[in-house]
Amino acid sequence: MPTALALSPHLDDAAFSCGGTLAMLAEAGWHVVMATPFTGSVPEPRGFALACQLDKGLPAEVDYMALRREEDRAAAMALGISEPRHLPFREAPHRGYGSAPELFGPTRADDGIVGTLAPALRDLVAELRPDLLAAPQAIGGHVDHVQMVRALDAIETGLPVLWWRDFPYTVRSADPKEPLRTRFADLTEREIRLTPEAEARKEAACAAYATQIGFQFGGREGLSRRLAEERGVERFRVSGILPAGIPGADGA
Repeated sequence: MPTALALSPHLDDAAFSCGGTLAMLAEAGWHVVMATPFTGSVPEPRGFALACQLDKGLPAEVDYMALRREEDRAAAMALGISEPRHLPFREAPHRGYGSAPELFGPTRADDGIVGTLAPALRDLVAELRPDLLAAPQAIGGHVDHVQMVRALDAIETGLPVLWWRDFPYTVRSADPKEPLRTRFADLTEREIRLTPEAEARKEAACAAYATQIGFQFGGREGLSRRLAEERGVERFRVSGILPAGIPGADGA
């Protein structure tokens, strides 16, 4: 049984950006795992980190990341894939990024997360031995997405990668930030056309992230509308030679 490993910076990125593809791989008999590095709970969050929780209507005493990890498990079930993996790294607001503009600006000189994240990703790849990776292009410029790409590049897996377009950052602006544009510019583009069942599974998975869809889409109705505008297609850049028989892929 082939294995696909989707490396999702946050608890929702993989489902939002390539959930339909993951569902179709699982339906085709693949072992599919979403793994998310930035899921560590932080007791007594403060400042901007706390504000990121309060502005979603969650009081300070709630373990925000524990709640999000449960949402991620529900999303994986909706996609029909395996139990997700959650690594204990802290999100950017807990690493010194103190405002929304800082989250989408240059990475801090004192942010050494790549040095600890890269070995953890190497160990995960060694454990799961995937035939295919899926990972972000860091479109939108969120520092956690950028650092994730850097960490993955640092371990040089040699595996084929479907680099997804980071949704919904791709639709928030006519010209979204692409800090790693040159990193991906020469890679082949690939579309995967989703089956109606995969589209439905993706929407159900995205809706499982109840703490996020209000902020990201204005609620469930907005989520449905945005997904419909994607017209059942997920788009990628490709590195390496993809395994044969990936469902919905042009030329497969």
